[in-house]
Amino acid sequence: MFNKILIANRGEIACRVIKTARKMGIETVAIYSDADKQALHVQMADEAVRIGPPPANQSYIVIDKVMEAIRASGAQAVHPGYGFLSENAKFAEALTDAGVAFVGPPKGAIEKMGDKITSKKIAQEAGVSTVPGYMGLIEDADEAVKISTEIGYPVMLKASAGGGGKGMRIAWNDAEAREGFQSSKNEAASSFGDDRIFIEKFVTQPRHIEIQVLCDAHGNGIYLGERECSIQRRNQKVVEEAPSPFLDEATRKAMGEQAVALAQAVGYTSAGTVEFIVDGSKNFYFLEMNTRLQVEHPVTELITGVDLVEQMIRIADGEKLSITQDDVKLTGWAIENRLYAEDPYRGFLPSIGRLTRYRPPAEVTEDTHVVRNDTGVYEGGEISMYYDPMIAKLCTWAPTRGEAIERMRVALDSFEVEGIGHNLPFLSAVMDHPKFVSGDMTTAFIAEEYPDGFEGVQLDNAELHRIAAACAAMHRVAEIRRARVSGRMDNHERKVGTDWNVSMQGQSYDVSIAADQEGSTVTFEGGTALRVSGNWTPGDQLALMTVGDAPLVLKVGKISGGFRIRARGADMKVHVRTPRQAELARKMPEKLPPDTSKMLLCPMPGLIVKLDVAVGDEVQDGQALCTIEAMKMENILRAERKGVVSKVNATAGDSLAVDDVILEFE
Repeated sequence: MFNKILIANRGEIACRVIKTARKMGIETVAIYSDADKQALHVQMADEAVRIGPPPANQSYIVIDKVMEAIRASGAQAVHPGYGFLSENAKFAEALTDAGVAFVGPPKGAIEKMGDKITSKKIAQEAGVSTVPGYMGLIEDADEAVKISTEIGYPVMLKASAGGGGKGMRIAWNDAEAREGFQSSKNEAASSFGDDRIFIEKFVTQPRHIEIQVLCDAHGNGIYLGERECSIQRRNQKVVEEAPSPFLDEATRKAMGEQAVALAQAVGYTSAGTVEFIVDGSKNFYFLEMNTRLQVEHPVTELITGVDLVEQMIRIADGEKLSITQDDVKLTGWAIENRLYAEDPYRGFLPSIGRLTRYRPPAEVTEDTHVVRNDTGVYEGGEISMYYDPMIAKLCTWAPTRGEAIERMRVALDSFEVEGIGHNLPFLSAVMDHPKFVSGDMTTAFIAEEYPDGFEGVQLDNAELHRIAAACAAMHRVAEIRRARVSGRMDNHERKVGTDWNVSMQGQSYDVSIAADQEGSTVTFEGGTALRVSGNWTPGDQLALMTVGDAPLVLKVGKISGGFRIRARGADMKVHVRTPRQAELARKMPEKLPPDTSKMLLCPMPGLIVKLDVAVGDEVQDGQALCTIEAMKMENILRAERKGVVSKVNATAGDSLAVDDVILEFE
C-alpha cells in the first residue's frame, strides 16, 4: 500500500480524501494557491506545497506545477478529487510517465469517457440509447444556431470537458443559442482550459438518475445502486438522495448492468458514475460518464457502507475488489444538501467574504440515524471569489425516506452560517416542499416551483403558532434577566408580566404565559395552549426547543422589541410586545426602502467581463447590459424595462462589491 498520497485538489473534497487516507495509515500532501494558504485542507494534511496564484488556471490546473509538487513531496500516488485535473488525460499520462499512481481510471478510459462527445459516440456504438444531439465540434455561434434549429428547440449547449454545471446553457430560440454558445465557450475555457461545445436536445420532463460503479484492473465490476439528482439549478445539483424514490428493482438492475458493461467496454478502473435521463415511463437514456468521484458520493456510502475513496485507493494499488455484486445491499435512505456560498434572495448569485460564524450540526453515527457534514471551511475562514461556491455537503441517513428528510430538516435548522449569503433557507424550503416530500420531482423542479426566484418561506399557521409560543417563552426569560440586571426584580417581587402580543409574517397573536420549573405553557386567545421547554438563555444564537412535544430549532438574533428568527426556510422579524406596546405599534407608519429603480446594482461581488451599453444608449426590456464573472460563472445582467443610460460608473476589468452602482438611467 502507498505510504504517501498527494491530493491534487482543494476544499471539502481534499479534506474528505485526507480523512480516509488517515484512516488507512497513509500520509497526505496538500497543494494550495495563495488564496488557500490558511485553508482547512492545508491544515489537515501532513504536509503542504504552494503551487501558485489564486486563479485555478495559474495554480490548481497547471500540470507542471502539480507535478513539481509531487516530486518535491515524494508522493507515490495522486488523488485528483473532482473538477480541476480529475478528468484530464494528459495529467494521468504525466503521472504514469513519472511512475506515480493515479487514483482514478487509466488515460484511455478518461479519453474515451471523460470527453462527453466521444463518450456519446461510444455509447451509441455499444447500443446504448442516448439523447438526440450533435456530437461534432461547433466552430462558431452561427453554426450553433443552425444545429440547434435542426435538432429542434429547446436545446442544451454543453462544454465537452465540463462538469458541475459549468459551461452549460439551455436555449429556447436562436438568440439564446447564439448568446449561450459564447458564454458556454468562455466558461469552459476558464474552468477547464477546453472551450469545445456540443449540443443536444433538452428533454423537458426528465429525472436525473446516476449509477455508481466500481471496477478493478482484474476484470471485476459492480454497481452500488443509484442516486437521484433531479433537484438542480442551472444544471448544478443542489439536493441528492439514494436510492431514488422513482426506480423499481428491475429498472435499477437494468441501469446498473448497463453502466458496468459500458465501463468495462472501455477498460475502466476505479470509481465512476454513469448518468442517465429517465422519463416518466422509466425509459432511461445515457447522458455521460464521469470518470471520477462524484460530489454526491456520500449518499451512496451511507446506504451501502462502502468507503468509495478507500476503494479507489486500493484499486489504484492493484488490489482486486473485495466486494461482489451480491454483497451490495441498499439499506435505509440518505439525503445530501449542498451548502453554497450564494444568496437565494438575489437570484442565487455568488457571495464571498469571511465566515464570521460557522457552526455545523454535530455529526452523529447511530443505528437510528446519521448526520454527516463534509466541509472544507471553518469559522473565521474566507470564501474566495476564485473557486466553486460549495462550502459543505450536509448528509443525513435514516431507515426510511421520511425519517431521513425529518433528520435533514432539523440539521439544516441547526446549521449556523453568518458573514456571507448562503442557500440554507432555500434548502429548508425544498425539504418541506410537497413535491419533494412525495418524490414527485423532475430536473425542472426549481424552475417550475420558484419561477420568480426564492423570496423566503411563508410558514403555515400551525408552524407560526409554535414559533410564536417559543418566542413568547424566550422573551419572558430575557425580560426576567433584564429585570434582575436593572434591579427591578428580587426574590420577593415579580415585575415581568404574563400577557404579551407576538407578531410575525403579518400575523398577530395575543398570548398569556404560565411558567414553572420545567418550562412554560403558552395559551393563545381562543384557548389553544402549547407547552414550551428548552435551555435557551439570552445571547444564545441557537435555540433547541420542544414545543407541543415536537422539536423546534430556531436561529435567534436580537432586534429591538423581539427577535430575528430563522427556521424552516423563513427569515422573519418576531416582535414580542405588551398589549399596550402592540396597540401603539399598529399606528406607526411603515418605513419604505430607498428607490433604486433607475440604477443597475451589482448583485454579487465579481469582475466585470463586458459592458454592452454606453451613455445615451436606449435599452429595451430584457436587453443585456453587462456580464459579471464570479466563482467561475458568467452572469449576464439584463434591463428590467425600457430606458436610456445616463451614467456608466464602471468599466470592464473592474472588481465590484454587492450593490455597487454599475449604471444609472434617466
